[in-house]
Amino acid sequence: MQFNTLIILAITILMAYFVKRLSSRIGLPIVTGYVLTGILFGISLLNILHDGSLKDLDLVNDFALGLIGFTIGSELRRHVFRELGRSILMIAFFEAFVTFILVSGVMLIFDHDKLYQALILGAVASATAPAATVYVIQQYKAKGPLTSTIMAVVGIDDAIALTIFVFASALARSILQSTHISVFALLIQSFIEISLSLCLGLFMALLFNLVFRKVRFPDDLILGTGAFILFNLGIALHFHLSGLLSVMAFGAGIINLNPMLSNRSIRVLDNFSPILFACFFIFGGAHLNIALLPKVGWIGLIYLVTRTAGKIGGARLGAWLGRAPGVVRRYVGLSLIPQVGVAVALAILVRKEFGRSVYGQAGMDLAVLVINVLLFTTIITEIVGPMLTKWALGKANEKGMGD
Repeated sequence: MQFNTLIILAITILMAYFVKRLSSRIGLPIVTGYVLTGILFGISLLNILHDGSLKDLDLVNDFALGLIGFTIGSELRRHVFRELGRSILMIAFFEAFVTFILVSGVMLIFDHDKLYQALILGAVASATAPAATVYVIQQYKAKGPLTSTIMAVVGIDDAIALTIFVFASALARSILQSTHISVFALLIQSFIEISLSLCLGLFMALLFNLVFRKVRFPDDLILGTGAFILFNLGIALHFHLSGLLSVMAFGAGIINLNPMLSNRSIRVLDNFSPILFACFFIFGGAHLNIALLPKVGWIGLIYLVTRTAGKIGGARLGAWLGRAPGVVRRYVGLSLIPQVGVAVALAILVRKEFGRSVYGQAGMDLAVLVINVLLFTTIITEIVGPMLTKWALGKANEKGMGD
């Protein structure tokens, strides 16, 4: 039986209510419960959340991702970078690049005549999805050096992963088409895209502060904040920029320009963000198709193991080189495992770009492989990742410190 979009949305929100209560009782991170619910009601099993309805509800996911970006940006305070700045940058750089090199290298060893495939899988692996990690931190009201480092790293990671992906995809296209490519041109292209995304967010922060700095009524502020988040996402989409980076810069700009305005904006958004976050994770789980497991095979397992090793090992190396506090060195890598969102978005870009006849059968095979690998491994990372984040925050004694 097929329901209309409004009924499906109502069912999703109602499911979220019961899942939230059940997850709290059994000690399961709520985001994990949401993802498992999505798998149950999605295309893999009951098919209540089917492809058509999920496409109709894409706007809900976009807005939720915007709120997540805004939340991350709001944690990027100047004093955090003064205290942990070097370690944050080192962790973000090494966890992304070590993962890219490790995944690409191992994939090339097992399939040495497919450098283009190794590069794309490595680039996608470098991304860390902020959504699950941010939600777990909010659920357990965590606060401290580990929490601040995690929030900053998952925000910066998006910029680094995007840069890696721009290079890797261009090289892959060059290999498949047997054409020459300019490394300098790639540098310029990625620099422009990232710079414009950040500039857009900062400009919107200046404009928002100018218009709403004297606003005190929550109803007025929620309208303004929601509109500006959507403006960031919409303008970035129109000009082919990174919406997540833009909204992150928007949040960072406000918190550093006007901390009181930023805190008020976050409080009013908290009134409806649980609905959007619940839908985001349930819909994410619903996209995953368990039937794809046989098609993924050993490549998916290698990808999962090497990506996990790269994230944990690279983060620890960066924390050590950046002289981060001991608690950050030990536990930060465990909170960088989730990949739904940014990595899946990159996989969809691969499917759109390489799934065309211009790249031949090799390109179409690459597009199918990458999306299948991402969907399969996301099931595991979105179940295990939040649990590891919860455990790390507990070991660092930062759970409940934000009350």
